Amino acid sequence: MYGCNQDPMRILALRSTSIPALFVASPSTLFRRPPVRNPNPSFHPHLLLSRRLMASGSSSSFSSIETQFRDFRVQLEGSGSIRERIRAAAAEAESATRLIQASLLLVHQSLPIPEVIEKAKVQIEALKEHFGRIAEILQECPGQYYRYHGDWKSETQTAVSLIAFLHWLETGDLLMHADAQRKLGMDASEFGLDIEDYLIGICFMSNELPRYVVNQVTAGDYDCPRKVLKFLTELHASFRMLNLRNDFLRKKFDGMKYDLRRVEEVYYDVKIRGLVSGESTQVQNTKAE
Repeated sequence: MYGCNQDPMRILALRSTSIPALFVASPSTLFRRPPVRNPNPSFHPHLLLSRRLMASGSSSSFSSIETQFRDFRVQLEGSGSIRERIRAAAAEAESATRLIQASLLLVHQSLPIPEVIEKAKVQIEALKEHFGRIAEILQECPGQYYRYHGDWKSETQTAVSLIAFLHWLETGDLLMHADAQRKLGMDASEFGLDIEDYLIGICFMSNELPRYVVNQVTAGDYDCPRKVLKFLTELHASFRMLNLRNDFLRKKFDGMKYDLRRVEEVYYDVKIRGLVSGESTQVQNTKAE
């Protein structure tokens, strides 16, 4: 391109003037600090304050939740302690009812009724003490009767059935609700006898009467079916006055009609055979005429 006789210094000068000014950097440009860029374009300084406020708010919210559940734990532990004490007393009451029931089974063996009654009455006082313990425990949490009612409900129903059967053996009448409360020591304002428990207990008592009738007839007491039939008929008619729901009490009441039917069958069988005292006397008078 250039001849060999051209000056090298001139060639160098021409080349330097041909370089664009864009690529020529001044000393100040070479040592200038690059601009600082935000690594997170979405972050703004005012967001930092709001996040700190949110963090403090969530901390206070968690503290209130923790306090609430701490109170729940204390309440549940206290309730569990009361429930355990009630169940322990109810277990003792159940043991007493088993002893009473074992004594009453002797009535089906044709033993003297006064002897059976006296033996069973010994355990009634112990049963009364156990229910008294439950009443004392409930005094620590007034107004919580039905919260713990399920822990002694079954034992109460069984106890009512037993003392009602004892009362019927003595008097031939139904044990009233107020009398049942007094005998079980449940006449306190905070610890009374629930009406449904009383009614279910009476239904349980009626289940024992057909067996009692059969055993009494076998032992020669032919007038017993008439007495039991009269009692069960009146009791069944009284229950029909109640508007019972479709629950456990209703099922037990429906079972009472089968008890009544079994007693009727025994009574009719005895009557047809002429074993009833009144009927046999009437038959003998007819034959004499």
